Amino acid sequence: MTEHPFAPYIRIIGKGKNGARPLTEDEAYHAMQMIMAEAVSPEQLGAFMMLMRMKEETAPELAGFVRAIKEAMILPQQSQAVDLDWSSYAGKRRYLPWFLLSALLLAENGVRVFMHGNSGHTAGRLYTDEVLHLFGFSPAPSFSDALHQIAQHNFSYMSLAQLSPKLAHIMAWRHQMGLRLPVHTVVRLLNPFNADYLIQGIFHPGYRPVHQQAAALLGQAHMAVLKGDGGEIERNPDMPCLVQSLHHGELSNEEWPEIFGKRHVKEGLEQPERLLALWRGELLDEFPTQTVMGTTAVVLKLLGKAQSQDEAHSLAQEWWSQRDKNRFV
Repeated sequence: MTEHPFAPYIRIIGKGKNGARPLTEDEAYHAMQMIMAEAVSPEQLGAFMMLMRMKEETAPELAGFVRAIKEAMILPQQSQAVDLDWSSYAGKRRYLPWFLLSALLLAENGVRVFMHGNSGHTAGRLYTDEVLHLFGFSPAPSFSDALHQIAQHNFSYMSLAQLSPKLAHIMAWRHQMGLRLPVHTVVRLLNPFNADYLIQGIFHPGYRPVHQQAAALLGQAHMAVLKGDGGEIERNPDMPCLVQSLHHGELSNEEWPEIFGKRHVKEGLEQPERLLALWRGELLDEFPTQTVMGTTAVVLKLLGKAQSQDEAHSLAQEWWSQRDKNRFV
């Protein structure tokens, strides 16, 4: 019987601790091409994903996967329609998604933000698409709708089910496997509109340089990745934050110190309406306020709108104090 053409890719990563090796970027590209074309069996796909999970993804593998996925997607043709690509796949467990206010603050000040994410793959978490309605937004059902929302509001959110039903299907396997799969890493690098600026959040610190290096292989102009609260793009003001960046091929690391000198008590997940109350100025709470401004400051420095951390914090403070509190009613 002739060997299935996908079998060599499983063998390369699954041959044992002495015989296995990572895929090259081209091998990863061709493997993902077959996955996206549904030219592999469910058994092969499950084995491949779990072997990748056990060994963990390399930067060349991620770059190859992303190249193949983007070729298989029907992507928008408009160039320069988005300034900042913002992935939101982790969900929040301990705190509300305060980072959403950072994205909306950037949008209010002319930064065109495209956010994409997925929900429901991990129990006990609150996902971005579940709170969008508080601010009058609905997930965009198509790229053309996303472009319309961006033209109107400088902000749009799109679910993975609309971006790539195939990837959304694989991500849903977490309920069966009990583990995150490599697709959870890949989706953060998709950048469907090819925005010049890419911001990413991870939970496991070891993935930070892998994302940074993969973005470089993909030719991303500017990107930054940080260990965010719960794995989202959100700076915790109680803790130092290492941001690993890429600017025109140059990799750099920058430590942002904690904003507070004391740790705040971690509460259970609060009512989502507190997000809107903080924007409107009805909620006065130093922790979420500094979370929003600290996250915004990191993005402002990525965007080149500030040259130093102090300048970034000052600009974030200025934008926050001048925000339209009645914008979302």
